[in-house]
Amino acid sequence: MPFISIRLSTPTDLPVGDPARRQAALDALAARVAARVSGSTARLLGKREDVTSVAVSYVEPGRWFVGGPSLASQRRSSFFVECRITDGTNDKDEKAAWVREVFDALGELVGEAHPESYVHVHDVRGDAYGYGGVTQERRYVEGRAAPRPAGDPVTPSPASRAAATP
Repeated sequence: MPFISIRLSTPTDLPVGDPARRQAALDALAARVAARVSGSTARLLGKREDVTSVAVSYVEPGRWFVGGPSLASQRRSSFFVECRITDGTNDKDEKAAWVREVFDALGELVGEAHPESYVHVHDVRGDAYGYGGVTQERRYVEGRAAPRPAGDPVTPSPASRAAATP
């Protein structure tokens, strides 16, 4: 049930002049970015895609500055990714692999990514984070007290699944 917020900026390969074509190109880029990040999140962090939310926003390259000059003047792209997951559900190696893969994937998708582009994982306390009006801590407690109902989106991490395998 992670929430992933992605801000990106790219001066390349966007139609100029026709606002509808430009918006369609940005929407297509956002869909590709969301799909790649969501897939990496499922595969590397063990999070279910059906309860993963991704919001992608675009910043004009003339309004994103790195080291002083704008991305537009540098002819570079950049991104800032924030992923919120429940604290303790993934280990350092899983998060490091996710950060690397997401960085590489977005660099591939936006092209000419500035090295000062960021991928950030927020480990959020389970009693302070949830969806559907229920905290992750409550889901955990209720899941221990009784068998989980079919379709409950509590998913173990890849490390805990591997540890449980005989």
